[in-house]
Amino acid sequence: MSSHAALAASPDALRLPPRPFSCCNCAVAAPDALPSLVLAKVREQIERTEHLIALIPPDRLAWKPDIPGARSIAELLGHLLDCLAGFCAALYAFDPVRLARFAGLRGRKVNHACGTAEALDRVREYAGCIEEGFALLTGQDLVRPVKTVFVPQGEPLLTLLLGNLEHLINHKHQLFFYLKLLGAPVSTADLYRLRGPAPATE
Repeated sequence: MSSHAALAASPDALRLPPRPFSCCNCAVAAPDALPSLVLAKVREQIERTEHLIALIPPDRLAWKPDIPGARSIAELLGHLLDCLAGFCAALYAFDPVRLARFAGLRGRKVNHACGTAEALDRVREYAGCIEEGFALLTGQDLVRPVKTVFVPQGEPLLTLLLGNLEHLINHKHQLFFYLKLLGAPVSTADLYRLRGPAPATE
């Protein structure tokens, strides 16, 4: 099931009072800084995904590893779009009124063989929608439940967003691995945004 269909809006869930979360065995309100911290990590992963897409040799889109059921690079690009659509689906399910325009994203094609130009354009489109959705969130919103087809009783919005982040990271790494197999000169710095002081230069 694609990420577009995985979530259903739940007005009842939106009316529930904010739930505290437990930190060090103490019930505290979710800090309003948390959405911006989560968004920063999502931005980082999207930027690294764009970077890796730009490194794909134009003539190797049909390549895939010799593994039964493996996706081609073009098909992996289409699945990466589905990963990003998942964030938008979660945000829309949480607030279908203010994010009503996200409903139109459900009809967009994902999980298809996709070229790099299309992939980059669509990644940037989804990134803009993710920014728009996160701009509406408070820390308390992240702990409110959202019903899904997988968990009808609902689970916290933060859990859904982190699940989508994990999904994106997994397939970003898959693209990195494909590039490695093709002999592209990629390294850790292409996969991660490295932190810490810059190396000393002479």
